[in-house]
Amino acid sequence: MNIKSTLLVILLTSLITGFAVFFLLTAVRPISFKSENTPSAQKQDSSPKEREIIYWKAPMDPTEIYDEPGKSKMGMDLVPVYADEVSEDGASGDEDRTDRKIVYWKAPMDPTEIYDAPGKSKMGMDLVPVYADEVKGGVDIKINPVVEQNMGLKIKPVEQGPLNHIIKTYGHVTFDETRTGIVSPKTAGWVETLYADYTGFVVEKGDPLFAMYSPSLLASQEEYLSAYKNFQARKTPLNKDLLASAQKRLAYYDIADQDIAFLEQTGQVRKTLTIRSRFKGVVTHKNVIEGAYVKTGESLFTIADLSTVWVEAHIFEYEQNLVYEGQSVEMTLSYDPDKVYKGKIAYIFPYLQPKTRDVVIRIIFDNTAGDLKPDMFANIKINTSKDAAGLIIPSEAVIHSGEKKLVFVARGNGRFTPRKITTGVHLEEGRVQVLTGLAQGENVVVSGQFLLDSESRLKEAIQKMITSKSGTAKEKKEPSPDNEDDFFKGMEDGTESGDDFFQDME
Repeated sequence: MNIKSTLLVILLTSLITGFAVFFLLTAVRPISFKSENTPSAQKQDSSPKEREIIYWKAPMDPTEIYDEPGKSKMGMDLVPVYADEVSEDGASGDEDRTDRKIVYWKAPMDPTEIYDAPGKSKMGMDLVPVYADEVKGGVDIKINPVVEQNMGLKIKPVEQGPLNHIIKTYGHVTFDETRTGIVSPKTAGWVETLYADYTGFVVEKGDPLFAMYSPSLLASQEEYLSAYKNFQARKTPLNKDLLASAQKRLAYYDIADQDIAFLEQTGQVRKTLTIRSRFKGVVTHKNVIEGAYVKTGESLFTIADLSTVWVEAHIFEYEQNLVYEGQSVEMTLSYDPDKVYKGKIAYIFPYLQPKTRDVVIRIIFDNTAGDLKPDMFANIKINTSKDAAGLIIPSEAVIHSGEKKLVFVARGNGRFTPRKITTGVHLEEGRVQVLTGLAQGENVVVSGQFLLDSESRLKEAIQKMITSKSGTAKEKKEPSPDNEDDFFKGMEDGTESGDDFFQDME
């Protein structure tokens, strides 16, 4: 009985003690045992907040970054980069979000149709605003004025002006094929006398080229003299027809009327007859010498009229839609660059050259003075502008990054924004047309923009790394109970123990 009584007393005592402890824990609110008035708390508040290190970088190369401290590739101690330093650089992005800046206005159906002010498009639709944060091509950067001066940054405004696109190419002078002819005999014979006896001989229409002996010509002369004498004796219709037939036969042999008249006057058959030129120009090819026997139809002379010449110029395949027949062209020669020759496009070849992959255009020039000689090289300029206007920037301001084209817009106070743009035709004096992405009056960087591009890409990579790290840390961090509800919730699911609680109290 004594043992049972003793166990019963112990059990009751334990139950009463447990209920008392439970009552105290539930009835009395937990208080913070670390009072704000304690010296330790005051000391903790007065101390500066510890700065968070985002990453470590090499002192001589900002692109060489690490997750932990150590040595760089050059053996130097790594330098910490704090979160507040990076946030200061990205402050400009927050400002843009609160006050969005309209860069330009565009037509909703045609992004290349842009305007400086709101209104209506060509189709009568309301223009749509395009904001600065919508056309960014990277991360904004801020440069110290001293660093900006040391980098040699040059800034030029976006201008509205005429789109003067001039094609500059080369060409060579050649003969006008429509003013070129070949002299060949209508009968075989021997060349007794050669008047045009060298290449380059200048002849007028009707000038003698050579005197030829031919049995056929001799027989034709005798036939003509006989018909002529019969007609003079008896002017019958038959004799008249015979005379006309004999005269036509000599004319078919290219015997001139004056030589036939001389035959009538002398009444004698001549051994040789003179073959005269039917063209005006220069002998460019001679295939006969004095005393040679020539066959019927053999090519003896090539005569070209150089009072008008052709120039065959070459243009790129993508420029063929900018030229047309009848378009004015300017030409200069290397030996006299100050003199400008004006001509017109007469023909555009319907096919490309297989080796050079370019298009040949034919230009007509007047050559009355004789300055233009075949096979000369010439400089060609074709003004393809059609009184059109648009936005223009220096072509050196454009950064070609793969399929994208970027420029850096100067926003003042050392701030620069990368902007994606669409370019049009290339203009003279190293300029290019801008279709989308910029507005008139904005300033773009034309020198040193590659350094800005590197800095912008570095900032963008750092921000992505910071975002990735902060997301990983947030997933790993466990919630701590800040009040009694969180505490007892932790007690129930086993995440907080009584020992930890009393250890905190101590």
